[in-house]
Amino acid sequence: MNTRPTVSVILPCRNEAPHIEACLRSILAQEPVESGFEVLVADGMSEDETREILKRMAQANPRLRVVDNPGRIVSTGLNAAIRAARGAIIIRMDAHTEYAPDYIRQCVAVLQETGADNVGGPARTRATGYVQHAICTAYHSAFSVGGAKFHNTEYEGWLDTVTYGCWPRKVFDRVGLFDEELVRNQDDEHNLRLTRAGGRVWQSRRIKSWYRPRASLTALFRQYMQYGYWKVRVIQKHRRPASIRHLVPAAFVATLIVLGCASLSWAPALWLLTGVASLYVLCVLVASVLMAVRTSLRLLPILPLVFACYHLGYGYGFLMGVLYFLVLRRKPASSFVRLTRDTVRLASEQVTHTETGQVGKR
Repeated sequence: MNTRPTVSVILPCRNEAPHIEACLRSILAQEPVESGFEVLVADGMSEDETREILKRMAQANPRLRVVDNPGRIVSTGLNAAIRAARGAIIIRMDAHTEYAPDYIRQCVAVLQETGADNVGGPARTRATGYVQHAICTAYHSAFSVGGAKFHNTEYEGWLDTVTYGCWPRKVFDRVGLFDEELVRNQDDEHNLRLTRAGGRVWQSRRIKSWYRPRASLTALFRQYMQYGYWKVRVIQKHRRPASIRHLVPAAFVATLIVLGCASLSWAPALWLLTGVASLYVLCVLVASVLMAVRTSLRLLPILPLVFACYHLGYGYGFLMGVLYFLVLRRKPASSFVRLTRDTVRLASEQVTHTETGQVGKR
């Protein structure tokens, strides 16, 4: 490439052999922008065929470059790609998301029209199975996510954080790169740092992408457990939460634990515990019915479990974050560090190897 591109698309990935080629082909086929765009993939030292696929595709397309991400997490990958980027505008993308053909063009247009420091589209979702469909449905409910505006596909305007992001390169010179300590919540933390430095974040319905969430309740619980855990580190770093919604699940889970322990020796605590738990179950059932009526009644049996995974996973993770970061001051256990998509993939591989009599021969 002899000319400097207008846009640098950055994409962190690790062990994405089943998805990465289709993802990159869709990105490279995006509608053109002035002076073009480049795509930088930060590979987290993948152990499957991802690196071979990336090497082959980079040799065939000069717009695609691959950088190593020895840190193996999203934040270190994003930073490695930003450092290598040449564009005046940085757009983040994800390997598990589908993008409208004009995604890049709309990001650039909205950035220029609004004068914002970061722009993005609402968090739209797509699903292929029953459980994933239910997880998508709950994802867009204010009851599960506390009214976060980026979950609202109809909202357009200023907000505190946005899906993925599109920034002028100079924003990173002003407020810094992503916090490489954070396994999760690095985007929320960066937007928090940006807005507290006087920057502004804008969401536009014209910027369209579709995220595929976790496809099992176990993976969903682990994902939100990690979100809650690392949110404590963000709050510790900035000395206050970005929103009260980040504290509610932990307060609820802490209440259940305290009342449960107190009920062992104090009878009224058992009645309080029963009352709190019953009220929560009632709220979950009402929210599930309302969402099922709006979307699909066949999801009603599983929606209560999905809502519980969102709330209890986040709340439990938050309390563990308080324990590890504030009380014990210890390094996190592996369950709070290992990426949940890797965990799901390893479990799937183990099942496959078991069926073929090849356990342990990865």
